[in-house]
Order: sequence, then C-alpha cells, then structure tokens
Amino acid sequence: MSDELIYLKNISKSYDGEMVLDDLTLYIKPNEFLTLLGPSGCGKTTTLRIIGGFTEPDSGVVLFEGKDITNMPPNKRQLNTVFQKYALFTHMTIADNIAFGLKIKGKSKAYIDDKIKYALKLVNLDGYGNRMPDSLSGGQQQRIAIARAIVNEPKVLLLDEPLGALDLKLRQDMQYELIRLKNELGITFVYVTHDQEEALTMSDTIVVMNQGYIQQIGTPEKIYNEPENAFVADFIGDSNIVDGIMIQDELVEIFGAKFACVDKGFGNNKPVDVVIRPEDVELTDPDKGTLKGTVTHLIFKGVHYEMEVTTPNGFEWLVHSTTCYPVGIDVGINVKPFNIQIMNKPESEDEEAVHVEE
Repeated sequence: MSDELIYLKNISKSYDGEMVLDDLTLYIKPNEFLTLLGPSGCGKTTTLRIIGGFTEPDSGVVLFEGKDITNMPPNKRQLNTVFQKYALFTHMTIADNIAFGLKIKGKSKAYIDDKIKYALKLVNLDGYGNRMPDSLSGGQQQRIAIARAIVNEPKVLLLDEPLGALDLKLRQDMQYELIRLKNELGITFVYVTHDQEEALTMSDTIVVMNQGYIQQIGTPEKIYNEPENAFVADFIGDSNIVDGIMIQDELVEIFGAKFACVDKGFGNNKPVDVVIRPEDVELTDPDKGTLKGTVTHLIFKGVHYEMEVTTPNGFEWLVHSTTCYPVGIDVGINVKPFNIQIMNKPESEDEEAVHVEE
C-alpha cells in the first residue's frame, strides 16, 4: 500500500518463550482513528508499545512514512503516548506539566506560553494552568495528559486504555472529547481498549485481536454486522452462536428447521457456525415461528427487554425486543435472511485455539 502512515510488517514478539505476537502485519492510515481491541493478553498493548518504541520486536519491521524506525528510540519518533496512569508530575503546575516536552526541546518561552494556552483551550480547561494535578478530577487529569501530548505536534497519538480508570459518565464524555480532538487536530489516533462499546463508538477502523493474531479488521459496522469468525461474533456485542447445516446456497438448517439466508459458497450439507444477534431474533405466536420455544428469563434494560427463550433441544436464545413476552409463555422464533451470518467451522483444534477463546 502507498498511503499508509505506519506499516507493521511480520512483527513477532515473545516473553519468556510465550508468543505474544505471531507474524502480525498491519497498516495504519493518516488521520485514522484505529482501535486495537481484544481481551487481556491478546497482544494489543505490546503492538502499541512496538509502534511507540518502548518495546522492540523479536522479528519484523516498523515503517513510518516508509522509513524503518524499528530500532529508533521513542523520543525520536513523531508520536506521543497517553497511558492509563496519566503520569502527571505532581510537584509541577498544570502549565509546567504541559510545557515539559517543549522545554526539553529548547522552545522559546513565548512559543511555550502560546502552546499552553492553545492546548488548555483545546481540552476545555482554560485557566487551569496554575492549578496542581491533585486538585483535578480523573477526567481533568486525563485531558491534561492529552494536552501534554498534543503540544508536541505528533503525527500519531498512541492511547493505552486511557479511560479505564474513569467512571461510566466521565468515560462517555471523554469518548466524545477524543473524537472532537481527533477531528480538530487532524492527527492519527491508535487506541488500545478491551471495551467493545468504546471501540464501536470512536473508531474509524477496529482491529480485533486474540492470542497474538489479528482476527478481523474493519469499520465498526462491518465488525458488528459481519463478523468473520465465532470469536469476533462473541466478543463484539452479544450473539447467539449455534450449530447449523448449510443445506445449499441461501438455505441453512438450525435445530431441524430450515431458514432462508443470503450466504453462498459454503457447499451442500456442510456443518457451519450460525451467528444471529439478539436484536435480530423476532418473536411471534408459536404457530407462526420457524422454531418454537418458551420464555425462561426476562430483564427490562430501559430501551429494550432482554429475554432468554429456550427451545426444546435446550438451547437458550438471547433476545432483545421492545415487546415484552412474560416468563413461561410459548413463542415462535423467526429471523430475516439477511440477519443470519454463516461462518465456516474451525477445521482443526489448532485453528480453533487461534480463533476462538472459550
């Protein structure tokens, strides 16, 4: 590719003989908000640290605008990192915290003062320059950490679970702040999180990782609506993942019932994994359903009801609906063809270990 800003090529990394990244290749484009998403231990933070220069890969190269920076120290790279622990200097004022990197670079006092004002305004903390870090809330400290990073005018901002220590409301507020900053600054954001909602809310591109491998790369919509394997389907949002038989193109059998779908090319009478999102399960009268079941659990979630519907074979379907079906009632289950996602089953136990973490 010719338009990538960062190119990670065949990156591998192990610690104490345990492989953390295995031959990972990834492109990051200019002005992109790219999120590395996955469970603990999947390799996302190691990938970020390799981009930042804090960790060297065992093999592979890191290219920045076509130049090999694999062995370049962090302070020589055109990027800055914001960590979950904000690492503000507690004995310095907010202004001095923000100015720290600029003073090291030998910038003039007038330049530094202008940059401090600009950065504080950008993160909506005008007039906070003379305050001390311990007088700020967690969200405010996080914004100062971001301000300190952006005054250095990096081409890339690396963020390692920066909202993890904040409560839900603050976290949501900061998500919008980060989107606004990214749009105003026109720089590339590379963001690490295990929070699926955070990734879906903020990202242009999501890279789903598991056990050192990239499972899928795509837009939030693509990742959610068209997961490429059972791990992605299970990790991003809620899913019903059931065994099916692909009878022929556009026809799948689930628990003995035939459902029309839109997928082709899986062959005839082939075992497959079938993914159906809870909001795509349609409940109706028992005699109008392709499958029948009984409501066994009900929770009101505010915007919808969350129900479990147990079919005669014992499978518990997760269903989200704005219509309430009381516990104990018999219902029918229907699914529109384009809401059924068909996936190949792993061909071996090794492949399953790579792609699906139970």
